[in-house]
Amino acid sequence: MPSNKQTLTEQEIHELLRGMPEWGLEEGKLVRFYTFADFVEAMSFVNHVAQLAEQAGHHPDIDIRYNTVKLELLTHDAGGITERDAQMAHQLNALPPSSHR
Repeated sequence: MPSNKQTLTEQEIHELLRGMPEWGLEEGKLVRFYTFADFVEAMSFVNHVAQLAEQAGHHPDIDIRYNTVKLELLTHDAGGITERDAQMAHQLNALPPSSHR
């Protein structure tokens, strides 16, 4: 398994995405979109993400557009997707169903 600073190979990224179909790849980043009933629900979800990210010490880029939240994962100092991003994506997938649709 690669270190937290070593970028994943194209094959490793392909395997990761095959196991997490809700995530995609955009401009070299892991990306997932979430849709909520309204802005308040979207912000509540973002607050859950913030707590998780602080605990992990790894922060996704977050884009909020009314009821849609886009999360992007990339280890900037490694210049690509690392095992740390993969772990964070798995943790985000484990958030309670009530925090996203």
